[in-house]
Amino acid sequence: MANIQRITPCLWFDDQAEPAANFYVSVFPNSRVTAVSRYGEAGFEVHHRPAGSVLTVTFELEKQGFMALNGGPVFKFTEAISLMVSCDSQQEIDRYWERLGDGGDPKAQQCGWLKDRYGLSWQIVPSIMSTLMTGPAANRVMAALLKMKKLDIAALQVAAN
Repeated sequence: MANIQRITPCLWFDDQAEPAANFYVSVFPNSRVTAVSRYGEAGFEVHHRPAGSVLTVTFELEKQGFMALNGGPVFKFTEAISLMVSCDSQQEIDRYWERLGDGGDPKAQQCGWLKDRYGLSWQIVPSIMSTLMTGPAANRVMAALLKMKKLDIAALQVAAN
């Protein structure tokens, strides 16, 4: 029996769904665009998109399904939601930080959070973060974390010890 993903995040873009999906797929291994749907003539009076233009792009990042929707300029991303990338090494943190942050908002970088070129917020964190943030060392780890933009695993571990 196939494993069906019950919940799929849908990311609303003005008209950048396809380049955004292609960008995200280029950043993560084991990722791919799975389908592109297009606007037809029906509903033009509502959506004002030319027939044949991209409506949605479905894609997978590390086998997690997503949908990107070209819905117009009505809604924008906010920091109220972010995608968290769990990293096993500093090299992974550095790689995702650089790739996802390229062209993004440098002012929106704090405590492992960044905003990409499309305005989507990401958290680039060590996979040991939940361990570091529990127990008696949590306050020391938090104090160290609050001084960082990109997270430094070694510095967080020093704070924990």
